[in-house]
Amino acid sequence: MKDRYLLISFIIILLVFGLLLARKYLPSQAPEGPIVIEPSPVVPASQREVLLYFADPGGDSLVAEGRDIADCEIEEECLRSTVQALIDGPTGNLVPVLPRQTLLRQISVESDLVRVDFSKDFVNSHPGGSLSELLTVYSLIDSLAVNFPYVRQLRILVDGQPLETIKGHVDLRSPVSADFRYTRSSEPLDSLPLQLFEENAERNPVAEPPGENQPPR
Repeated sequence: MKDRYLLISFIIILLVFGLLLARKYLPSQAPEGPIVIEPSPVVPASQREVLLYFADPGGDSLVAEGRDIADCEIEEECLRSTVQALIDGPTGNLVPVLPRQTLLRQISVESDLVRVDFSKDFVNSHPGGSLSELLTVYSLIDSLAVNFPYVRQLRILVDGQPLETIKGHVDLRSPVSADFRYTRSSEPLDSLPLQLFEENAERNPVAEPPGENQPPR
């Protein structure tokens, strides 16, 4: 009888040690139900605020509109995004200054000169007229100059070829210099030398006085 009790005690001790070892070395049982994985927080893309010049509702001058574009490490990409935003048009009650059908083919920078190459729609879909062409040209160069301080001149190309004029009213055979006289606000004048305006008047004369033409819609 005594041997029997000793055997039972020994078996119980073995079972206890076995349970302890099992709890230590065997993986714990997976919890019941689906495993919920918390999504990683979405980091918003870096933005850059730019000023874009569109025509006022009367089509007489340029007015600035703020816009957020994606920030970029390569400067040409920021320039491209700015010009593309001009093509896309305003978000408020202002009037577009570039035909929406226009495709931006290429953009490049050399010192203070930016070359912008458009598709033929830039000319074919433009309504023409002195004032309309002036607002188109200066919305481009002024929008670039106010957002990228090193930019002072613009050369417009169509399908890779230098553009002499949009539809015969504004001379584009020479690069166009930034000129904020066509904008309703004069704030950018403080940051740009007056020399730019005088040079621009000499290098880019208007063939005829401004008419009543409206900018592209």
